[in-house]
Amino acid sequence: MMIFTVSKFGYIVCLATFAIIAYNFFNLKRHDEGTPEMVERAAVIRSGSKTFLREVYKVLAVVIVALALGYTMIQETWAGVCLLFGAVLVLIAEEIGMRAGTYGNVRATNAARVTKALSRTIRIATLGGSVSGFSIAFGLFGFITLALICWMQGPLNTASGLMTPTAVNSVMGARLTAYSLGFSIVAIFNRVAGGTYTKSADIGNDKVSKGEFGLEEDDPRNVCSIADLVGDCVNDLAGNLTDLGESYVATLMSSGVIAVQTFSYELGLLERALSFPIVLALGGLISSVISIMYVILKNRRHYKWIPLPEAEEAMNSGVIGEDVAKALKENVTRDGKHGKELRVEYSLEVDDPEAELTKATIMAAIMTVVLGLIGCYLIFGKMEIAEFKWGWASPMIAAIFGIISSVAVGLLTGVYTDTKHKYVRRIAEMAKSGPSSVISEGLALGEASAFWPMLLIGISIYLAFRACGFYGIAIAAVGVLSFVAETVSIDAFGPIADNAGGIAEGCGLESEVREITDKCDAAGNTTAAVGKGNAIGGASYSTISMFMAFIVVVPSFNLNEPDTFVKLVCGMIFGVAVVMKFLSLLGGNTLAAADKLTKEAERQLRIPGVLEGTVKPDYNAAVRLASENALHYMTVPSLLSVVSPIIVGSLMGPGAQLGLLMGATGIAIGQAFLNGNAGGAYDNAKKMIEMGMIEGAERHSPAHLAAITGDMVGDIMKDVKGVCCDICIKIMAVVSVATGLLFYYHHLL
Repeated sequence: MMIFTVSKFGYIVCLATFAIIAYNFFNLKRHDEGTPEMVERAAVIRSGSKTFLREVYKVLAVVIVALALGYTMIQETWAGVCLLFGAVLVLIAEEIGMRAGTYGNVRATNAARVTKALSRTIRIATLGGSVSGFSIAFGLFGFITLALICWMQGPLNTASGLMTPTAVNSVMGARLTAYSLGFSIVAIFNRVAGGTYTKSADIGNDKVSKGEFGLEEDDPRNVCSIADLVGDCVNDLAGNLTDLGESYVATLMSSGVIAVQTFSYELGLLERALSFPIVLALGGLISSVISIMYVILKNRRHYKWIPLPEAEEAMNSGVIGEDVAKALKENVTRDGKHGKELRVEYSLEVDDPEAELTKATIMAAIMTVVLGLIGCYLIFGKMEIAEFKWGWASPMIAAIFGIISSVAVGLLTGVYTDTKHKYVRRIAEMAKSGPSSVISEGLALGEASAFWPMLLIGISIYLAFRACGFYGIAIAAVGVLSFVAETVSIDAFGPIADNAGGIAEGCGLESEVREITDKCDAAGNTTAAVGKGNAIGGASYSTISMFMAFIVVVPSFNLNEPDTFVKLVCGMIFGVAVVMKFLSLLGGNTLAAADKLTKEAERQLRIPGVLEGTVKPDYNAAVRLASENALHYMTVPSLLSVVSPIIVGSLMGPGAQLGLLMGATGIAIGQAFLNGNAGGAYDNAKKMIEMGMIEGAERHSPAHLAAITGDMVGDIMKDVKGVCCDICIKIMAVVSVATGLLFYYHHLL
């Protein structure tokens, strides 16, 4: 049977990916961490990251167990186990990714310190990011396992729930939805708590550094600087991995649920429809691994043979220093055509880290399309299927629409947030006119940046629907996220590079090292912004594919009926209201947490000896405070996204739930692009001034201070509001799919 063949191939690919994860992780750890001060600083960051995760796990355990019990009682006997299975897998992936990031940051700094080569620094940061990105394979592994079990037990079997009729509650749908929800719960904890943590520390760092004490950013005397570096890990590593991993699993879940409902009339066709999303995802995973490993291997250390007299002359003249001296010391020689030759280590010359990473993205996208077309032909070739409007290739055509829009959204995001383009430069130039000009220009940029991506998403969704109906929309969503392992790897490059720069600054390394880490950090800001753009696009497709799953799971309702239509409209208004309240809570909570952390940092700076550098500040106290604040302030926003579809559904039924999703998704996509792109542009505008790229605007000038103000505003926008919009609508969608059938039979109005 085809699904067994696909599953076997899937297990082989996943296990091979796990082996590469292990190889890259231990390869990374073999590299030296550098000076004792660097080792100590990295250990504090690593310890702080672990502390935060452990605190999150304590709360998560209670929530996940409670939800699992509820699912078992309401949906299906094994649904709760599936939810636990999903949560455990994503927590394993998160733990591995976080560890790699906190080992990679200091090693990237040391690579810059020892080699003075940008290429070698890129390699270490990408090596650390690859462990995080490739861990996406855990989500695919779990999905294959559940899909296979459900198929063997009978894909059309119905679930046994206490409050829903068994005749319409699919076992496969209930289990896959529960599995997806396990990922969602972990993701919202990491995104909301992690965003509050990192931005409260970042804003606190800016306030303390640029306030009465006049410290440089990343000054080790400021406890917020360490909390800021920890925050980069917990939000941009753990948060991004779980966020995109959740989108990835949700799209696979939607494709499975829609396939069961659409193709149940023929088991052979249903088997193929269930197999294709797995094949497409496997093609994307293979492509991601190849493209990222290409960057890693390309930027490794290289060797060349040069005549010994030339080597000695070069060393004596200072043209080639450390490499030749090392080779002469080790006496690695051979007899060449022109006499004795010396084996010399060298590094590739790289000027633009972003270009290296962009090549990987394009390579992954192209390979995914090629492998997907081959897989589509093998599965659907020569078949006449009524739902496929453009022949056997219809599903892959739908996927291509999604892939094209995903790449385009990423490129457009880069245009609005990259220092090489006019938009960021315009904000940096506006800094000469003061903070208000910076803020106004950034908001205008954010609003403009939402137009084309949203247009592209809408067009591609419609074209995917024309290709093969609701199934096409689900496949387009899988296509968008098919090479998400590459996206997460590149995005993880950002916080690793950012941490590397912070370690270099805090440990007082020479300016040449900081120049290398700054280049990587600037590229990381852009890749992070592009990653956020891809996350928004992925969340959009993921949520809309869950719309389709919601519609096919819940028995049809007639929108021509006034009562149903009014409920839909009211639900849309409620959805907009929920997202706006969600965003306001995030912003206010982050500022409140930042204020508390700022006061703690200032208190410690007033302790005799701390400001003078003779007494070390208590970093652990700041990390604990940031963790407590993050967990305290995440509760209400998280509950709002989980509870709102339940309240609306219980009162007005699934029609209002559908409206809730429609309203929330529309406003959240726009707000996500606005906040993410404006925030990224503010950050890079400040970087341009700090790197001396704006004439008449130097460090510590009024223009620099204006840009810092914009960056502080942008911090909450890009790393809290923008990214949390994604997870908010996805949680609402998953909860609606899980409860829609229940509220079809039981609602008050």
